[in-house]
Amino acid sequence: MEETEATLFPFTKIVKQEKMKRALLLNVIDPTIGGVLIKGEKGTAKSTAVRSMEQFLPSRPAVKGCAYRCDPRFPKRLCADCKARIAAGEKLETVNVPMKVVELPLNATEDRVSGTLDIEYILKTGKKKFEPGILASANGNILYVDEINLLDDHIIDLLLDSAAMGVNYVEREGVSFSHPARFVLVGTMNPEEGNLRPQLLDRFGLSVEVEAEDSIETRMEVIKRRIAFDADPEAYVAAEKDELEKLTRKIEDARKLVKKIPADDDAVRMAAKISMNYNMEGHRADITLIRAARANAALEGRDKIAKEDMEAVAALVLAHRVKKRAFDKSGFDEAGVRKCLASM
Repeated sequence: MEETEATLFPFTKIVKQEKMKRALLLNVIDPTIGGVLIKGEKGTAKSTAVRSMEQFLPSRPAVKGCAYRCDPRFPKRLCADCKARIAAGEKLETVNVPMKVVELPLNATEDRVSGTLDIEYILKTGKKKFEPGILASANGNILYVDEINLLDDHIIDLLLDSAAMGVNYVEREGVSFSHPARFVLVGTMNPEEGNLRPQLLDRFGLSVEVEAEDSIETRMEVIKRRIAFDADPEAYVAAEKDELEKLTRKIEDARKLVKKIPADDDAVRMAAKISMNYNMEGHRADITLIRAARANAALEGRDKIAKEDMEAVAALVLAHRVKKRAFDKSGFDEAGVRKCLASM
C-alpha cells in the first residue's frame, strides 16, 4: 500500500531503531547540529521514519506572505523582500506555520534545487526576478533526500553549503541573488549501492546505521503493526494521536530548554577528551558533540549536560568520522566512550 501524507505510518509506532529516532529528534530540537545521514538496508524503516515526522513537527512563526516563510524572531536573517517592507514602514504580520518534510527528487537539477534568475527580464527591466527552487521551500523545514549517495556530488555540496551557511546564494551571468535557507538536511541511503566521499560524510552532523532486527519477537511485532496499519491506516493513526501530540509538546519544551543549557567546562572537557580518544581531526566533531549532547539533555528534561548525554550521542557524532582501515567491518567502539568518561 502506498502511504499518503494523511496515512503515514506513525513515528511513535516504529519498533526499536532508537538511535535513528533520537538522531532525527535531536536535529529538530537544535538544527545547528548539522543534519543526519541514515544508512541501512532496504526495509529498515528509514524513509518511513523521516516522512512520518510531519505528524509531530511543531509549528513556528513566519512572516505572512513571504515566499521563504522568514522567521520574524531573527531580523538579521530576513530575506531582501521582508527587509524592504520594513524599510518602507510596513509592519510585518506573523502567522504560525507547521514544519514540513520537503523531499528532493533524485533527478533534481541544480536550477531546480537552488532556483533560477530570469536574466532576460533583468536585462529588460533592470529588476531582479527569481524563481524559487527546492531550497526556498526547505527554509525552516526538513529537507529529505532519499538515496542521497546516488546524487551528483556537486548537488550534495550545494545542499551542505546552504545548510551550513543558512543562505542559498545564486549567481548567473554576473547577477546574484540570495535568500534564507535554514533547514535540517536528512539523507538516507543503502551502503550496498555505494558510499559518500569521506569529505561529504564528515559534514553531516550525525550518522546512524540501522539494521534489520534479528530477534523473532521484534520481527513479529514489526509485522503485526504493519498489518494492523494497512488494514485501516486512518484509524491506526487516529489511535496514536495522543502519543504524537505528546511528542510535539516534548519537542517544543526541549526547544525552549536547549537555549538555557550551558556548554560549561565539564561538558567541553568531556567532548574534547572523547574526540581525542578517537583521534578526531579538527574541531567539528567536538562542537557537534556539545550541540548534540545539549539537545539530548533538553529532550530528557535536564538543564545541564551530563555524562549520559555524551554517551547517548557519541556514536551518532563520531561513527562516520572515525578513520577505518581497508576492509575493516567492525562497528563503532561505544565501550571506549564509557571508559573515557569513567575517569572523569
